[in-house]
Amino acid sequence: MSDWNTDVIEEFRANEGRVGGPFDGAPMLLVHHVGRKSGRQTVTPMMYLADEDDPATVYVFASKGGAPSNPAWYYNLTDAGRATVERGTQTYDVAVAEVTGDRRDSIYAEQARRYPGFAEYEVKAEGIRVIPVLALTRL
Repeated sequence: MSDWNTDVIEEFRANEGRVGGPFDGAPMLLVHHVGRKSGRQTVTPMMYLADEDDPATVYVFASKGGAPSNPAWYYNLTDAGRATVERGTQTYDVAVAEVTGDRRDSIYAEQARRYPGFAEYEVKAEGIRVIPVLALTRL
């Protein structure tokens, strides 16, 4: 996975935030976070959904392809409450907050409507976990 992530990160940075392949045309960002156990700095590429009313906020989805567990980055972000993102050619700090309830469901449904793979992830995780949605708000 790390080689794949490295390739996506390099492509993102070489093309002002645009990535091809399975992410062609999808909104992408790079999230910098610190491992809560390892203390190691990590960069994770993620698709995001921009908030329609607040240009300072984007949403990311801890889908992990519908796996039965959340990705490690989810715990790193929620524990820290802050992160740094690269979006396009900009790098900035964000506050991290989990979105729950009806608001979470609405945001996730919109992402699944735009990118049907997210609907498939939700079906895989059904009965095991609710895929978390995190709001990343520019500081």
